[in-house]
Amino acid sequence: MTSMTSRHLLRTTALCAMVLAPAAVAAQGTAADYERANGLRARYEGLVLNVPGPATWIEKTNHFWYRMSVKGGNEFVWFDAETQQKRPAFDHARLAAALASATRAAADKYTAVTLPFNTIALVDNESAIEVTVDGVSWRCGLTDYVCKKAEAGGGRGGGRGRGAGPGAFTGIPGPGLSNRRSDDNAPKVSPDGKWEALVNNYNVVVRAAGGRDLTRLSTDGTEGDYYALASIVWSPDSRKLAASRVKPGYHRDVHYIESSPEDQLQPKHVSLVYAKPGDVLDVEQPALFDVDARKQILLDRALFPNAYDMTRAVWRKDSHAFTFEYNERGHQVYRVLEADATTGRVRPIIEEAAKTFFCYSGKKYRTDIADGTEVVWMSERDGWNHLYLYDGGTGAVKNQITRGHWAVRGVVKVDEAKRQLWFSASGMYPGKDPYFLYYYRINLDGTGLTRLTDADANHNASFSSDHKYFVDTYSRVDRAQVSDLRRSEDGSLVAEVEHGNIADLTNAGWRAPEVFVAKARDGETDIWGVIVKPSNFDPSRKYPVIENIYAGPQSAFVPKTFSAFNPMMAQADLGFIVVQIDGMGTSNRSKAFHDVAWKNLGDAGFPDRILWHKAVAAMYPWYDITRVGIYGTSAGGQSSLGGLLFHPEFYKVAVTAAGCHDNRMDKIWWNEQWMGWPIGPQYAASSNVDHAYRLQGHVLLVVGEMDNNVDPSSTLQVINQLIKHDKDFDFLYIPGAGHGAGGAYGEHKRYDFFVRHLLGVTPPEWTSTDKKATRSDQDEDPL
Repeated sequence: MTSMTSRHLLRTTALCAMVLAPAAVAAQGTAADYERANGLRARYEGLVLNVPGPATWIEKTNHFWYRMSVKGGNEFVWFDAETQQKRPAFDHARLAAALASATRAAADKYTAVTLPFNTIALVDNESAIEVTVDGVSWRCGLTDYVCKKAEAGGGRGGGRGRGAGPGAFTGIPGPGLSNRRSDDNAPKVSPDGKWEALVNNYNVVVRAAGGRDLTRLSTDGTEGDYYALASIVWSPDSRKLAASRVKPGYHRDVHYIESSPEDQLQPKHVSLVYAKPGDVLDVEQPALFDVDARKQILLDRALFPNAYDMTRAVWRKDSHAFTFEYNERGHQVYRVLEADATTGRVRPIIEEAAKTFFCYSGKKYRTDIADGTEVVWMSERDGWNHLYLYDGGTGAVKNQITRGHWAVRGVVKVDEAKRQLWFSASGMYPGKDPYFLYYYRINLDGTGLTRLTDADANHNASFSSDHKYFVDTYSRVDRAQVSDLRRSEDGSLVAEVEHGNIADLTNAGWRAPEVFVAKARDGETDIWGVIVKPSNFDPSRKYPVIENIYAGPQSAFVPKTFSAFNPMMAQADLGFIVVQIDGMGTSNRSKAFHDVAWKNLGDAGFPDRILWHKAVAAMYPWYDITRVGIYGTSAGGQSSLGGLLFHPEFYKVAVTAAGCHDNRMDKIWWNEQWMGWPIGPQYAASSNVDHAYRLQGHVLLVVGEMDNNVDPSSTLQVINQLIKHDKDFDFLYIPGAGHGAGGAYGEHKRYDFFVRHLLGVTPPEWTSTDKKATRSDQDEDPL
């Protein structure tokens, strides 16, 4: 592995100094450099062979499929875990021809290795395949290879692949049932089929199934304090129901003017409901109704006085109670509550009370065992993210399931019968990358910890539906993906499925990112990052440094898996060293590491980042920290500008795109979690708007006119302050663009900005060939 810690690197310093003398930088940022940088993706990605993607199991079988790189493109492979038979998942050439015919495309538009999709669903006992081409779903028989448009909602079960998850933007997430989408506004039918519950004149009513006569269960609902139909949940015995009463808060609108719509000459106005920190939220109150007695049972509300959000009721199987989860405004108190269906008494099953924040972004897990007799719960209460077993009746912790100075990253499955669970974790092995994911099995009493994956790499395991097998796909930034079929019981190897081949890639001069480790501000904690060098790297030169920053506390962001191409490589090929670092305040380490972000997003881990840069410079004479630039998008846009405002002695040039420059201007769910509630002076302390007057160095601000993730006014308010304080800056406003770094055009402007201000070179004239610019990963920002 090419990675080494700073301690190990020190051993090579003297030798390097003896043979390397920094020389004046030769011509960089030339037209030839741009042409080479823009062609890297196509050049590199065509040289990797047999690199598998993650395995997708076919439901109710021990078969799985995966996509694999081959010469000229990719193919799909089918594998039988029982027999270890491997074959193409279908006739690729026939499917290409069938799709071309069905879509009326040119006969040669699709080929066997350039099919227009990345995921498939094998359906109808694997006799047909479903794919999506240009947003249209097609079902193709694997006997006759005739493709027809798929029926809506049909053909699930072949492993279509995950769709939009919690991080995907399909609107502004917000608290409250009134902000939740409901696909069913029809009456809620009782489990026994005899009753229907609905909302009439803002109140809960019931009627006999198919009848018209209404029986009122509530009378206190009003237009300003109503019962929500989507919240109604019947008890399994059909005798009671739970619902939520909602008092609407302030529904803020963010307004947009689309200056250059494609379908008309005149601009358009649109608005978006978009809650921001400090806004008055919908007030939710759970309610309980006895249908037999035709009455409401009042609930004790002492344990849920000030909700940021509450989950919908989940009934116990015997109907004696229902549970719901309460997240208090400010994200410092989180409770799992149970309401008694007879008395209305509400008791806590689990309670988290954090001094900083309770992180529900990737660090919340709960599963009930034996209808709530026991509960598996995830918590950072001992300083690390671990699992606990609760007594569901008393609310007492029976035992801590996992423990140690490492972090549980996810739960795969809980097996009630075997009293075991499978989970992923990182950081268990001193001296190794603490972000690498490994998989384990453990007993619910905390005994029998069994490691299921062992390679020194980052693992992605996919388990069969019966949990008998799993496919372990693992890699590092310097090692291509390997897929192994293993047994879930003990991790023993069944067969090697695939082994990536990058010989042609390395022979072409490809350089893996170099992993580098240095100490944090506390002098003890390791900070991990990667160094990306140009393909024509010359150690006798001095290279300016550019940092790609994203410091959002919801995760960690330095790449850990193999990729033939990363957009940082193209930036580097213009004559730079490009780096990415996970400083304190990001996730997946200890709670203390994470808590640096609490009410302090302006910190962005800069004290750790700057020390990391200095450690690299002390090691390598070609690493020039007198010329350091920084760029990022969204939260990375806030941090990249913050580098110039708060650390101008180190960062000299910044490109900031779609920045949430003031956390009071951005979405409520993300910012209140880290910056706290109510709004206090910490928001101004981290604000780029309030500190714009401090600007030193060169900055390019980029914003999309129609950004529906971060309010574009956040960028414009920074610009307003820069103008008021007579500061020089550059600005790129992109009509019609959404959240991102501006696509290929914005990427080219970023290239030019760093070439001009870090290399001191006038960028080459733009030509038609510049459209080959690589797609920027920043247009897929996680915030």
